[in-house]
Amino acid sequence: MKEKVAFIRHGLPDESIEAIGQKANLPVRQLLEYMGVAQTTYNKKKREHERMDSRNSELVLVLSEVLDFGIEVFSQEQEKFQRWLKKSNVSLGGVSPESLFDSITGIDEVRNALYRLEYGNMA
Repeated sequence: MKEKVAFIRHGLPDESIEAIGQKANLPVRQLLEYMGVAQTTYNKKKREHERMDSRNSELVLVLSEVLDFGIEVFSQEQEKFQRWLKKSNVSLGGVSPESLFDSITGIDEVRNALYRLEYGNMA
């Protein structure tokens, strides 16, 4: 836990956003929108090899963990999981899981839906 906090405080490299985009099958532009980061700011930071601030580093780290868990729940069937992310979900109030990626609370709700799926409840 202590290392995770230090990692977040140090900041993740901006390239982490691209890795998340591939896991979730989301364009970088959309992830930046969820994070509240302008494309021009992202491009500049990436060009200058700057790191993300702690808020966005935490968001990306938590999202990465949930995406890895989701792929596991879907038995490594990444495309099936990516389709699930885009579909409206009754257990999430009728919104798609990916639409909740703009906050830690939203990401936690997606994690909870995945737990329900893993244990046989509808999600």
